[in-house]
Amino acid sequence: MIQLPWLGPNPSVFPALDQALNEPDGLLAAGGDLSPTRLVNAYAQGIFPWYEEDQPILWWSPNPRTVVTPSAIHLSRSLRKTLRKQLFSVTADRAFAEVIDACAEPRNGQPGTWITGEMREAYIELHRLGVAHSIEVYLEEQLVGGLYGVALGKVFFGESMFSRVSDASKVAFATLAYNLNDWGFELIDCQVHSSHLASLGADEIPREAFAEQLNRHIGATSASHWRNQTPLLIPQ
Repeated sequence: MIQLPWLGPNPSVFPALDQALNEPDGLLAAGGDLSPTRLVNAYAQGIFPWYEEDQPILWWSPNPRTVVTPSAIHLSRSLRKTLRKQLFSVTADRAFAEVIDACAEPRNGQPGTWITGEMREAYIELHRLGVAHSIEVYLEEQLVGGLYGVALGKVFFGESMFSRVSDASKVAFATLAYNLNDWGFELIDCQVHSSHLASLGADEIPREAFAEQLNRHIGATSASHWRNQTPLLIPQ
């Protein structure tokens, strides 16, 4: 039986990252809450929540960590062709609740979702506070793709994305990276590897190196470099 540290009332205190389990990879602690203060402290330390409806809140810091450098986003020939066609319109922070609800929809035959009602409300509150953000992709005025995550300092922590038509989530991610690079962001955290992310230029780095990057790019402030209401640049 796994024995995990149980978080206390102090929202800034988490176990050291090297205490995370190897199996399941990165499981670090349980308990606590999803208050804005605890969530911001967790992300700043390289930790994120992920759990299912019938579980306590579980906190993770996997090793290695999957990341993208915004300036190194990879656009395949087919994706560039899609972007040049300008079939989609892309916005930021226009429909955060709709995006998180779309990300929470069951997919690939799965019966449920890890985006519980509690998680949904927590991230909507972070969005209200200007910490969580969304990218929306529209086709003929219908929301067909998007993503959401948390921005601290010069780091964007991606949480989830969805796509209802081919390439919509890739357009969202490419547009995100293109604009983050323009705004001076240094890193996109993608948490864990997937072939979808790898096709966009994601790399895996050791957890220790990831934590060092957070120290450099977040620093003592959690003030975000995200530019609210700035027209988005669309990559070509």
